[in-house]
Amino acid sequence: MSTTAVTPLTIQDAEALVTAARQAAEAAGVTVSVTVLDAGGHLLAFRRDDRAVLISGETSTRKAYTALQLDAPTADLVEAVQPGGLFHTLPTALDRPLLFIAGGVPVHRDGRLIGGIGVGGGAPEQDHAFATAAVEALA
Repeated sequence: MSTTAVTPLTIQDAEALVTAARQAAEAAGVTVSVTVLDAGGHLLAFRRDDRAVLISGETSTRKAYTALQLDAPTADLVEAVQPGGLFHTLPTALDRPLLFIAGGVPVHRDGRLIGGIGVGGGAPEQDHAFATAAVEALA
């Protein structure tokens, strides 16, 4: 077992993630909300474009939480919650709701899970692309 300390997600990291996701969305002409959570699921940064649909604030946060809890992009989990899927009952099994729509991506550093980012407001595949671009920019 490795005992090497991994630097946690900082507020500077969180702000860089928000900025990168918003720049990717702006380049595509999409208004979004972006949520960044630390490894414990606590809010580090949030930004909703004033023209983004109101529900995008909630969806971005739930996507970030889902990606963090399952350590997987929400885009990869959509099939798992369909009837007969491995996680079919999971969306309603927890106190804090999960959201299995593309746009949530876990954030890793040195192979360790340090947080999650969620983007809402565009089409699911757009939100996934914006979140992925932000994580790649941070790396």
